[in-house]
Amino acid sequence: METFFIKALQLILCFAILILLHEGGHFLFAKLFKVRVKKFCLFFDPSINLGFKKFSGTLRLFTWRGTDYHIGWLPLGGYVNIAGMIDESTSAEELEKDDTPRENMFMYKPAWQRLLIMVGGVLVNFLLALFIYAMILFTWGREYVPIDKMTHGFKFNETAQQLGFRDGDIPIKADDKAFTLYDANIFRDISEAKTVTVLREGTEVALSLPGDLNLIEMLQSQPRFMDILAPAVIDSVQSGGPAEVVGIKAGDKLLAFNGDSLSTWNEFNQKMGQIRDVLLAQQPAKQGLLSSCSGTAATTVAPVDSAALRRVTAVVLHAGATTPDTLTFDLDKDFRMGIFMHNPMADYPVTTQTYGFLESFPAGVAHGWEVLSGYVADLKYLFTAEGAKSVGSFGAIGSMFPDAWDWHRFWSLTAFISLMLAFMNILPIPALDGGHVLFLLYEVITRRKPSDKFLGIAQSIGMILLFALMGYAIFNDLLRFVF
Repeated sequence: METFFIKALQLILCFAILILLHEGGHFLFAKLFKVRVKKFCLFFDPSINLGFKKFSGTLRLFTWRGTDYHIGWLPLGGYVNIAGMIDESTSAEELEKDDTPRENMFMYKPAWQRLLIMVGGVLVNFLLALFIYAMILFTWGREYVPIDKMTHGFKFNETAQQLGFRDGDIPIKADDKAFTLYDANIFRDISEAKTVTVLREGTEVALSLPGDLNLIEMLQSQPRFMDILAPAVIDSVQSGGPAEVVGIKAGDKLLAFNGDSLSTWNEFNQKMGQIRDVLLAQQPAKQGLLSSCSGTAATTVAPVDSAALRRVTAVVLHAGATTPDTLTFDLDKDFRMGIFMHNPMADYPVTTQTYGFLESFPAGVAHGWEVLSGYVADLKYLFTAEGAKSVGSFGAIGSMFPDAWDWHRFWSLTAFISLMLAFMNILPIPALDGGHVLFLLYEVITRRKPSDKFLGIAQSIGMILLFALMGYAIFNDLLRFVF
């Protein structure tokens, strides 16, 4: 429960910062062009009828220079109520009753001024992300392990091995782009590459790839397309656990598990995952829920004696020994062996790159642009079956934050979400800033202004689409939480 509140607090703080500054962008340009802003609201404030009393949903903080400042109860967004503008807070009918002087109304301002008012929020979100990235580099610098120094190499799944990769390979280049470090970008570059060069036992080997691998499948497959290879060396053992009882110690190496040889911790995790999959498949409550959600009959799994499933055999080479030891014992009640992996990253040298205050800005801009380009490139996967399943709402975003408060991670995620909001908001969809921009560009080009009735209908359609998408995203969050 404590973890949930830490994640929720980080999410709310992140949203509060981004919403406040996004709406502040609209507010700034509106004030600059002397357009009246009637209300500035952080978070949404829908009213709720409790039967015996109507809850207004908003807390009025203060009034300053003709603008009422409020805070809503629903931390999912916010808005500025601009006089003379049809949006989620003002309909065409309400517009007719507005007593604001004509010279202070949005609708009577030149198109270029209205355009700047509408893009103000997106502009602030974009610049904010670049500024945060710059300050992250200035404050913490950049620590990473050069990929060519990851001497244990990488573990590849069956699909990758069919393409020519081998366990222990170190990818160093995709087409003409050299890799610096291991991160999500390496998957994207490999998915689009025609040739990937790997370092194999000290020799560069070029592999021919199709150039159109599915990035979602590469990341979500179990095991993943590639992962950090962790040698099957035991770092430590749980006190009183099954492994310690049978004499397994830190520094020992696993050679086989349940009759299958292994050389990496990745393979051991896969074997333990198979045991958990068998257990999970036998839980009738979850099977019934899965069936009702998918509309298909649950797979019938023959009952397996949990005691027999708990009984395992491991071949271990003790530290300093030359002859392996075969051990048969029972996992604990949670089906755990009580051993912990040696972290392979501890074997590699860390490179630290520091930035001066002025140096941090071009570096932050370059990093922000790289993040945005990758995000935009990956949007094409939303139109695939697997991509649609990955759509999430606040639950998915909240899960990205760490269990413990980490300012470096918090600001990194805040910058990323700011870029994401900037791009999504500028899409030409009615009810989003981009929808308003689209109609304004139409007016500039054709010199014809869409009618208030048309704008009101477009706004309503856009809101319906957005609520439908939000409902779908929340449904996906619930499925992920249940399963």
